[in-house]
Amino acid sequence: MKPELAEWNNGRGIGIDTWTGCVGSFSLAVGYSSIFWPRFVEHREYILMAGFSEESLRSFDGGPGATRQSVEWVMNHLHLADIQHSECADISSDKLILLGERMTEIYAAKLQWQFPDRKFVVQFARPDDKEELGDYQLSFFQE
Repeated sequence: MKPELAEWNNGRGIGIDTWTGCVGSFSLAVGYSSIFWPRFVEHREYILMAGFSEESLRSFDGGPGATRQSVEWVMNHLHLADIQHSECADISSDKLILLGERMTEIYAAKLQWQFPDRKFVVQFARPDDKEELGDYQLSFFQE
């Protein structure tokens, strides 16, 4: 992001908050709010992202060796690259890492706020090869 921000203002640069105000939109802000402050629901013994597929849950729940933690992890995982369209030109590992770290904090705070009597593990999975951009994932499960 630093090189992109530095190009603004005739090369004098621009802060990220100002940049967001210049290139963003309220429609995008509303859309991103559902990603950055998602709705979580309690379903049986699970805590899941709202709008989950009951069919997928049955499939994973009935799988060999399935545990509550493994089912929640797969049901709740998000590939960070999928936040944008597949041809998004400015995707990069540094942006995905920053997003993953911030979203880990956001999800942990939201889960603790919404379910204060539960303990959660929020994981940001990074690929061994940092250029495998589709493999940056965020998920969570109950301890």
